[in-house]
Amino acid sequence: MPPGEAAPPDRIRTVVIDDEPVARAGLRDMLAGTPWIECVGEAASGPAAVDAINTLQPDLVFLDIEMPGFIGTEVLRRVAHQPHVVFTTAFAEHAVTAFELGALDYLLKPFGPGRLATTLDRVRSALGEPVPNGLPSLARFAEAMLQEPMSRLFVRSGNAIIPIAVERVSHFEAWGDYVTAYAGRSKHVLHLSLNRLEARLDPKHFMRLHRTNIVNLAHVVAFRRLAKGRLAAELMDGTRLPVSRSRAQVVRDLGL
Repeated sequence: MPPGEAAPPDRIRTVVIDDEPVARAGLRDMLAGTPWIECVGEAASGPAAVDAINTLQPDLVFLDIEMPGFIGTEVLRRVAHQPHVVFTTAFAEHAVTAFELGALDYLLKPFGPGRLATTLDRVRSALGEPVPNGLPSLARFAEAMLQEPMSRLFVRSGNAIIPIAVERVSHFEAWGDYVTAYAGRSKHVLHLSLNRLEARLDPKHFMRLHRTNIVNLAHVVAFRRLAKGRLAAELMDGTRLPVSRSRAQVVRDLGL
């Protein structure tokens, strides 16, 4: 260990939060094989999670996102004590939030001892490190969640989740409850609504053109006039995206 670096504590007090009893038991069993982890409590709902974190004041929390009462991100806004956090969830869409907003790691269910070991290595390396900007990890999470547009997407590729710079995406297209992100020759399905995605994108660079699509303005070559006064956005790769009548007026007002 480098001189002057703080040593991590011998035992990391940990709380497991998940609404599924089997999931809590399985994670506790896997953590039992790590001598420097001490499970001091658990919770099965949003309100119970807040109480457990504030009462037990753990060093580390394994936090599910989809829970009764209120979701994990709301837990982060309500706690007074601020430990390190690792997300555990069955929903790949939350990787966007978890990684972008400062969680130590994100465990996509189902996961095994090998993947958990990688997470624990990241946890151990983070302990004793100074907190950037003087804000604990959960405070950074909550602050970013409320203020910062996303700069990366995290998408599933086989058994992995990989990052993609948002600036590489030419446009997003809604298909029911899913969204397809187009980045060069690649297409990636995101498990979230277009409205939720729009709220996280920088409006200076991304524009809603229609109820089914959002375009990256940096990839637009021109807005072309079509029959009956309609508009379409022409992209660098030749793709043409329809512009709704209401959004067409916005385009004209902005001089695009």
